[in-house]
Order: sequence, then C-alpha cells, then structure tokens
Amino acid sequence: PAVSLLYPYGPHQHDHKTPKLDDGTSKEISLTVPFTFYGKKHQTLYVNNNGVISFGVRVKQYTPDPFPLADGRPFVAPYWADVDNVLGGEIFYRETTDPMLLARITKNINQYFPKIPFTAIWAFVATWDHVAYYGSTSNKGNTFQATLTTDTKTSFIILNYETIQWTTGKASDGDAETGLGGTPAHAGFNSGDETNFYNIPGSQTEAIINITQTSNVNVPGRWVFQVDDFKVTGVPTEVPKVAGSNNCWL
Repeated sequence: PAVSLLYPYGPHQHDHKTPKLDDGTSKEISLTVPFTFYGKKHQTLYVNNNGVISFGVRVKQYTPDPFPLADGRPFVAPYWADVDNVLGGEIFYRETTDPMLLARITKNINQYFPKIPFTAIWAFVATWDHVAYYGSTSNKGNTFQATLTTDTKTSFIILNYETIQWTTGKASDGDAETGLGGTPAHAGFNSGDETNFYNIPGSQTEAIINITQTSNVNVPGRWVFQVDDFKVTGVPTEVPKVAGSNNCWL
C-alpha cells in the first residue's frame, strides 16, 4: 500500500481512547501548551466521538449543522457525523512532543506555507480508526485524523482523510445498509464568534465522501489551515464531484 497520510497513532504510540459510547466524548483534556484557535488561547479540549474536537464544551450532537453555528461553540470538525464506535472502530488521541513526529509536521507545514516561519514544538493527534455509523448494518468504516500543532505563536490544524466509506448515520436519515443519504457529514471550522468559519467543499452533500481526493495543499486527502487568526489558504472553489455519476443518491 501507499505510504499513509496519517501520522502514527494507536496503542504503540501510547494513545488514549475515548469511551465505547454512542455520542460519547473524552474527558476534558488539559494541554501542556496552550493552543490558539481564532485569537483565543485554549488550555483544554474534548475529543468527541462524532468527529469533532471542541474547546470549552462537549459536542454530543450527531446530525451536523451548517457553519457558522449560532450558539458560539468553537470547534474543529474533521468529519462531523453520527459515529458509533460501539458498532465498530476506535477513537485515539494523544498530546506529543516526540521529536521525530514534530520534525515531520514541521517539514509538512514549511512545504505548504513557505512564507510562514514555523517549527512545531507540540502536537495533539486525534484519530478516528475505522469507525462505524449509528444504525449500521454494514461493516463500512471511516478512518481520518486531526492534528493540532503550534510554535506557541502560530497554530495549524492538519486534517488527514485515509478511508471514507460512509457519510450519514441512520438517525440523520441515512440508509442503514449504505451509510449514505440523509444529512451527510460536515467538515470545517467554527470559530465561535459567528463570523469566522470555514466549510470544506462538499460538506453536508453526498460529495463529502470524496474528501479523500480533495485538498487545499495539493495532497489528496489532506487539508491544512492556519487557525491562530482566521486565514484560509489555497482553497479550491470547486465542489468535488460524486464519483461515477452526476446523479444524487436517493
């Protein structure tokens, strides 16, 4: 197989896991290095099973809403949808200062943002590994990852998408067998200020299943954003096409 886009994760990385619980979340996780997201420094965060990393508030909601959210919840949504890790998959996370990983992240950021001097001193890696959807009668699983990194001044988030096989849980009007239809997953950022937000093209449409083929840094399946202040770099304007058809799924 091709080299994985994902940064290393799992038990051998001493990752923690979120509970096996539908709409579950991690405990509040204290960060050793503050992470600045849209001008605000955060010392804690939550990893939410439904494909969201949030600051200050848990997110148990399983059907995604469009951004900007009216209620001011600041969060990153690598793939906000109705994950059910009781039916399949694990959600891993860790804080890290591993020199090899930080060197790899630094190299990636320097490649994508050559005009921004950046050396990662810290990272937080959350990985959804072959996670199932609520109400699933299939063995479909999604594998994706969100990495937060900072040099204390500049913050980036790297979203990696390895395998996306479903878009929607049954309670969001998805099909139990296919994991498609209904209200599909949402990917992007909500700053919490009702002004700054970003929706990755294809969000909440059937085209989001092709996020493994889209990018803003010319690496299919990877989206990278500077998030200490609101900046959206190199973003394509075209929405991804649905593979093999111009028709919507019914």
